Amino acid sequence: MFHIPVLLKESIFFLNCSSGKTIVDCTLGGGGHSREILKALLPDGKLISIDRDREALEAFSDFAGAFPSNITPVKGNFAELDKILLSSGIKEVDGILFDLGVSMYQLTDAKRGFSLQSDSPLDMRMDREMPETAADIVNGFSERELADIIYHYGDETRSRRIAREIVSERKISKILTTGRLCQIVSRANPGRGRKIHPATRTFMALRIFLNKELEALELGLKKALQVLKPGGRMAVISFHSLEDRIVKNFFRDAARGVICESGNPLVKLISKKPVYAGEEEKLLNPSSRSARLRVVEKI
Repeated sequence: MFHIPVLLKESIFFLNCSSGKTIVDCTLGGGGHSREILKALLPDGKLISIDRDREALEAFSDFAGAFPSNITPVKGNFAELDKILLSSGIKEVDGILFDLGVSMYQLTDAKRGFSLQSDSPLDMRMDREMPETAADIVNGFSERELADIIYHYGDETRSRRIAREIVSERKISKILTTGRLCQIVSRANPGRGRKIHPATRTFMALRIFLNKELEALELGLKKALQVLKPGGRMAVISFHSLEDRIVKNFFRDAARGVICESGNPLVKLISKKPVYAGEEEKLLNPSSRSARLRVVEKI
């Protein structure tokens, strides 16, 4: 399972990882961040690595098995972070990392249906135990519902034209593969003069909506702040404006005391502006170009 962790050095630095601390990696993915965090936590630290994707946990199992007293892998959604920690007997932690979005191994695994680059079943589930797939949405939702999803979650200005084309095509036969959906969207949304593939925003919108990524993020941030110790830090890596806006607003409101009854600040901003990947990392890992890291420390 190949995955290059983004903003790795910066994440470890800002989390203040050291032996004896307890850190949560809320998005295990390919395990790159978890592996480096563990190095900083040894010999007495504790790492809880969470992911919705059972395949990610299985791929990480050999590494985790070598450190049974230091690593606890957990299948779960970070929207239920408080319950996940309590089930492990943990009430508070010293640091929390969110690396949002889809991981590289999910994108490159054709059978997962996330990528535009291969013709595969239209799946897009981060948790393959979920009953609904992207195909269910594409073939079952109304034209208006599809247009709203593509517009609100993908920021796609041609959402109505795309939705109309999808509905027209599915009358001929169900849309069951990424390749066919890609062709349909590209026909409705010609990519002349664009830097990205014409179906990129539609695919992203379907993925975010299906996996309830934004709703999970809003809940996850609240739960993370609850379980974070005073002096503990929360770091969030986001890849698109929808995610980053939620993180930015939540951190700002927490720093201003807007989200608590007392009106007292709950955190201080460690990074007042997002931290971006350096030029060297961008060259080595093109996916880091859109990444931005925000960090707060609980008061």
